[in-house]
Amino acid sequence: MRLLCLPYSGGSAMIYARWRRLLPSWIDVRPVEWPGRGARMDEPPATDPCALASQLARELGAQLDAPYALFGHSLGAVIAFELAHSLLDRGAPAPAILFASGAEAPAVRDGSKWREPLSDEALLRELRSLRGTPEEVLSNPELMRSALPVLRADFLMCGAYVYRPRPPLPCPVHVFGGVDDETSREALQGWGRETSASFTLHMLPGHHFFIHTQQAELIDLIGTALARQSGRSIGLHRSEDHERVLRPATH
Repeated sequence: MRLLCLPYSGGSAMIYARWRRLLPSWIDVRPVEWPGRGARMDEPPATDPCALASQLARELGAQLDAPYALFGHSLGAVIAFELAHSLLDRGAPAPAILFASGAEAPAVRDGSKWREPLSDEALLRELRSLRGTPEEVLSNPELMRSALPVLRADFLMCGAYVYRPRPPLPCPVHVFGGVDDETSREALQGWGRETSASFTLHMLPGHHFFIHTQQAELIDLIGTALARQSGRSIGLHRSEDHERVLRPATH
């Protein structure tokens, strides 16, 4: 089972690097890098979410020689949703599961406040409100000089997203939300209208970046869902490293 993981605004494929050790070996974790960051730093950042999804579908379609699932957090969840539709449009098989994390359902998103480029000061205020970036990073002018252009492009992508009603995806949709996140339960439940298969919603403790603060529990839920979908024993969804995360040494 291949698990394609899409980052959040300002993030890169690196945020999923540790998942390779935490999930069992039968799950092939493939972090997806977007243009403008990491190994694709030389490419201009995308500002059109549907164009990015189409580009990723072209790049990834030929690699889908095994069952796969999609995971995306925040903006990454929206791109994962559009990527699933783009792959289906190109004749690819449906994902085994679409995991959408920390994001309103596409039909109820309102990105109007991000339709114009934000100033550096506005971007920093937004990052502080999301509570996902350490203050020492936000206060480092050199780090922010390289990060803010990517963030600005990602927020423009949020503002440029336009929902297009289409037939529901023929795969289960599994949604994660943070109990203290601004995203409401109602907005999360809206994802249920995007699938003709099953819909699952899990609420986890924490704010928007529960993807990091609740990493062990989140990965446990993903592994369980993929094991169930693959017909594997539920007990085989944890790696040895994950067991150590769940039960840290007391000495």
